[in-house]
Amino acid sequence: MRKYLIDGGGPLSGAATVAKAKNAVLPLLAASVMADGPVALRKCPPIADVVNMLGILNGLGCRVSHSPDFDIRVDASNAGGTELPADLARELRSSIFLLGPLLGRFKTARAAYPGGCDIGFRPIDLHLKGLRDLNVKITEGYGGIVCDGREMRGAETMLEVPSVGATENLMMAAALAPGRTVIRNAAKEPEIADLQRFLNAMGGRVAGAGSSTVKIEGVAKLNGAEFTPLPDRIEAGTLMLACALAGGRIVLNEVNCEHLFPLIAKLREGGVGVVCGEGSLTVEAAGRPSACVGMETQPYPGFPTDLQAPFLSLQAASDGVCVIRENLFETRFKHVPELIKMGADITVRDRTAIVRGVKSLRGAQVAARELRGGAALAIAAIAAKGTSVVEGVRHIERGYYKFEEKLRALGAKIDVLGN
Repeated sequence: MRKYLIDGGGPLSGAATVAKAKNAVLPLLAASVMADGPVALRKCPPIADVVNMLGILNGLGCRVSHSPDFDIRVDASNAGGTELPADLARELRSSIFLLGPLLGRFKTARAAYPGGCDIGFRPIDLHLKGLRDLNVKITEGYGGIVCDGREMRGAETMLEVPSVGATENLMMAAALAPGRTVIRNAAKEPEIADLQRFLNAMGGRVAGAGSSTVKIEGVAKLNGAEFTPLPDRIEAGTLMLACALAGGRIVLNEVNCEHLFPLIAKLREGGVGVVCGEGSLTVEAAGRPSACVGMETQPYPGFPTDLQAPFLSLQAASDGVCVIRENLFETRFKHVPELIKMGADITVRDRTAIVRGVKSLRGAQVAARELRGGAALAIAAIAAKGTSVVEGVRHIERGYYKFEEKLRALGAKIDVLGN
């Protein structure tokens, strides 16, 4: 089991380049199944979730490769599988994205219920309801889903909540469905707009992504394409929060400041300096930041749930009291007991955390139990006085590629133990 050994207490400095977004790359890989020629995705680091998705594509008959320069190539021209490998699908929640592409390409799909981080109840009924609106016949049972899309066609569908995954899945299913599809109350996340750009680069006809209404005109086929995904706003935000916690000055390259504005506003509220440039930003923190009065996670353009845990780590060492409300997932405070081991003063009541900032966190042995909570513990350890051991690094590696190397380049004293 891999662990981080972190000697904390020092400031960060230097520059880092932000990786491409995991939450963009996964649906793009799923969409590549629909192309009748090779697809190339540029600069995609092989984090664990991406590797699992490539394994699923390989199991479906796609030819996949990954260059030393982090370029992924997928050739689905000879793919023929329509059943997702159960072992990999249960490891990766984003495997559900493949229902839409498989239905579009082969008119049938079979899948086990998806897995991923244990952060609460994440039903896929929004996906299935939308597919049924497109006239897909779905049978559920024995831990799996069987979809018959032979009579699939465009239709209007309304999401009860603006689910990112359901919006993306329906966009992909509709791209090859005859007729016109309208998705109302669609999610607005930047990764959805990225998927639209990719589908259109392949010859699709999609409009409106980034708004609450997405319109898709089905086409007969999609071609191969080359595409560079957008930068990872969650990785960028995690590094920004690490600097705010530890102090110092860092520069992040290949970022989109517009996508980070909810976090930028909260950092500035706490007295942390953030200067946006053209494709870059600078974070400067001197002394203990002031606590924010409160924060609630919301769908984009609100504060992202994936940054709630690292943000809570910052508030744990800030000056004052902050009330954090998690509106999207009901069990996303699993990192809190570990932060308390580091001296944090936090009370959790249902989906609300009351965080009373302490003057300094202290090193401790803690365990990551999911992806973003693990990153939150790592950046807390960087700022804490003394030495920490962070177990469960495999969770962090699902979403951050060589996280320790990026933090080390910014001055963190962090090593990896184990295999």
